[in-house]
Amino acid sequence: MEQPNLSEIQKLSGGDPVFEEKIFSVIKREFPVEKEQYFLNLAAGNTTKAAEDVHKLKHKIGFLGLEKGYNIATDYENHLKENSYELQEDFESILKVITDYLKTI
Repeated sequence: MEQPNLSEIQKLSGGDPVFEEKIFSVIKREFPVEKEQYFLNLAAGNTTKAAEDVHKLKHKIGFLGLEKGYNIATDYENHLKENSYELQEDFESILKVITDYLKTI
């Protein structure tokens, strides 16, 4: 499985450490909230709202350098819009990897 990294954030920043820290701070602050909201909407059976949550989360997945993870999130978002849970397990594995990664940084 892919591992999160800061390479995408570093590319976007052009080497500006202040910018990198701001982006990373936003991710660390927003990711847990958006993840929790995703699980709440999923538990409520609201696939439309869960798809919106996946949409928000997929951008953070991309910022953390997870190209395959971003593609899985995109596909899962589309499945949820069709009331399908295909790729749920794969997507939630990505969330777990990111959660663990954010605890180490």
